Amino acid sequence: MKTIVITGGGSGLGAELAKIWASQGNHIILIGRTKEKLQNVCNTIKESGNSCAYYTCDVSNFNDTKRLFTQLHNEGQSIDMLVNNAGTGAFGQLEDIDEDAIHNVIDTNVKGTIFLSKLFLPELKQVDGRIMNIISTAGLKGKKHETVYVASKYAIRGFTESLWKELEGTGARATAVYMGGMDTPFWSSTDHIKDTSRLKSPAEKAKQIIDQDDGQPEIFIDR
Repeated sequence: MKTIVITGGGSGLGAELAKIWASQGNHIILIGRTKEKLQNVCNTIKESGNSCAYYTCDVSNFNDTKRLFTQLHNEGQSIDMLVNNAGTGAFGQLEDIDEDAIHNVIDTNVKGTIFLSKLFLPELKQVDGRIMNIISTAGLKGKKHETVYVASKYAIRGFTESLWKELEGTGARATAVYMGGMDTPFWSSTDHIKDTSRLKSPAEKAKQIIDQDDGQPEIFIDR
């Protein structure tokens, strides 16, 4: 049994990855901001006879991530894999995106990934563990009306590729996951994608990721 921490675990891709990995005998630790969502996913996992715990945390806040890390350490929870899945977006013409939305995207997508990776990396090195960063195809090419979102994903692409070099010889690894959009509440606050029903479900994407995953540096889904 491996212990896998998943941020943004209360819904969407994070929840679906959690269900599959739990069904394979792993202990899942869900991280997110909304207790009720995390609790619902965790209950579903437990009702299937599998192992799960959840903790609330705002990954964009370094003090909150330190609190989470300390809490897990004090409870004797050691981890084998960190999945940086939490993310948010801001879409439209750049001049129309307000400052708060820009901060939110960079703080969540970029800083959140870096903060947790920084905190858990020493432990992951000790157990030949792994960081998986969910990036999306927005980290592969520019897209109209996605300037800020794409910038955040390119940042995590560069961060992950730099981790490859830092982790050489340590036994720990990092994986970048690039996949297309999904039919999730992620799009509920924007009309950037008119018909989300044409997109694959989070469950389908999660299965594709896990089916293709053999520990390689990069995973590409529907690019």
